[in-house]
Amino acid sequence: MSTSEARMAGQVVDTAHYPLSEPDSTEWKSVVSRTRQELETFGCSVLPEFIRPSLAGTLQRECATIAPQAHYEVETVNAYNIAVDSALPEDHPGRIAIQRGNAFVPRDRIPEDFIIHRLYSSALFQRFVADCFELPLLHELADPLSALCLNVVTPGMEHPWHFDTNEFTVSLLTQEPQDGGIFEYCPNIRSAKAENFDDVRDVLVGRGDHRIRRLSLRPGDLQLFKGRYSLHRVSSVQGRTARHSAIFAYSERPGVIGSVARTRQLFGRVLPQHLAAEGRAVRVDQLLD
Repeated sequence: MSTSEARMAGQVVDTAHYPLSEPDSTEWKSVVSRTRQELETFGCSVLPEFIRPSLAGTLQRECATIAPQAHYEVETVNAYNIAVDSALPEDHPGRIAIQRGNAFVPRDRIPEDFIIHRLYSSALFQRFVADCFELPLLHELADPLSALCLNVVTPGMEHPWHFDTNEFTVSLLTQEPQDGGIFEYCPNIRSAKAENFDDVRDVLVGRGDHRIRRLSLRPGDLQLFKGRYSLHRVSSVQGRTARHSAIFAYSERPGVIGSVARTRQLFGRVLPQHLAAEGRAVRVDQLLD
């Protein structure tokens, strides 16, 4: 561990509660144990005030300055992010159309001295996250756009029901909306071996409220989430303030780059790295999305 790494962690993270530079400490083991238990039970764990409360204003201002650079494209999608006109059975949940109105600022437009960029690249932070997910090692995505991004949900918009491509997701709320914008999810509604289409359809048509858990997040809260198997969304944002959250994308293997189609959908452009990697993606399962 380098001195600069420890200094960065101490400046940005509330190390009294989350001692990133002390992996053998009682505090580290306690936090990791609690997080693992919550991930096992609920598929999600929230670490409140992970970022020092004194930096909440800086965190919000930094991300607000780049939010106007987000790529906006309101479109009709489904929970599986496959073509809405795909040939599917009449009662298939993939036939239920929903509107996606959230937007993304890509990594190459996030300054390296911003809090979220410094945290994403921190080896100490990566080790901590890996330990929480019970993984030996994490790799930053090789994708120059989606490895780190800012998710922007403006008033009147929502991030609709969907599944993640990665098995796990790490995010940090940087600005809360005036109203709405609640994170909702259905823990383990499917598995690597079972799609459970009936259960997914029930949620999409409003009959599955008993399956939904809701989280109230505050700026600086770190969220660890198993989004591959849990249907989830951010409800419609209301009022005058947008919802901003940083998404940290890691993988268990090196060299991961997003597909051309998905990258263009989210960011409105692709780079040579995406074109070069097309067709070489490795799937972790055979689920629809």
